[in-house]
Amino acid sequence: MLEAIQSGMRRLKESRKTERFRAALNGGVFVLSGGAGLAPPFALLTAFAAALILIPGAACAQSDQPPEQPAQVQPLLNDGKPMVVEYHCTADDIHSAGLSCTLDDPCPLFLELAAVESVGNRIFVAGNIHSPTTTLSSVLLTSDDDGKTWREPYERLRLAGFDSIQFIDFENGWVSGEVQHPLPRDPFLLVTADGGKTWRQRLIFGDPQFGAIQQFWFSSRTGGGLIVDRGRAGELGHYELYETPNGGETWMLRQTSEKPLQLKRAPATANADWRLRADAAIKAYRVEHRAEDRWRSIAAFSVSIGFCRPPRETPPQSSAPVPDAAKMSQNPR
Repeated sequence: MLEAIQSGMRRLKESRKTERFRAALNGGVFVLSGGAGLAPPFALLTAFAAALILIPGAACAQSDQPPEQPAQVQPLLNDGKPMVVEYHCTADDIHSAGLSCTLDDPCPLFLELAAVESVGNRIFVAGNIHSPTTTLSSVLLTSDDDGKTWREPYERLRLAGFDSIQFIDFENGWVSGEVQHPLPRDPFLLVTADGGKTWRQRLIFGDPQFGAIQQFWFSSRTGGGLIVDRGRAGELGHYELYETPNGGETWMLRQTSEKPLQLKRAPATANADWRLRADAAIKAYRVEHRAEDRWRSIAAFSVSIGFCRPPRETPPQSSAPVPDAAKMSQNPR
């Protein structure tokens, strides 16, 4: 049973990344319009990186040691060059993701941005940080000064990624995501009621389950729907349609199908005035805003963000030998 689920979810991951990966290889550019609530292909490794590899049979390892505290993430300053999102690997990160990074052979790290949206004077971009084989962490960035500085309004979630963003008004918004390692599972929404200043995580299912949010859309601050792609893990069907009457606090199953489902009222693009563009020339994602008949670059984020190395072990400090008190008493000066 587990092998069948893993096989189905592997195909899900492959199908969700194929379109964007091929576009990047063919032209070096792939464009995502802002916040349609439609999840992009999984774990883009553009022309700048290797294709995603899923480790068969991998599992989220549990550590008996207390979790390490993540390093404080500093705001990013846009000086016109591609900004580099910081990521500091911990021993827990390497252990949980099943990585084999060493000091002599570190694992390269990449940023994938999957969605962009704007509300009021705030811009949001969302995605994940990953190695060539594994998603390591989600990342949500926001700017309220036209892209000059960027900060993270919500903590990073280990082994997870964010896919889509939607705001229904100036206050109420949602970001979709799921745990992405070793298989897509435990889909969730981040929910805000104050324009993105603060966010709360709301799980779609009450218990751990395989699946990823393929599409979501809210027609009001309380009413919305979403489609979960369960792969072969779905007992009733490959795809499941859910609806919420309370802004994403709880969800009710409405339909199952072996064929792909679509949310009837969801537009193809929620905000056609914003887009992400993978720019091969500078090896970065550009955040762009439409100004009449042309696109203006607001910011750029580097795809390559460094390397993951295990922390150096601090050698034990040697202490001077303690004199033997008995011998000292036998040999007085």
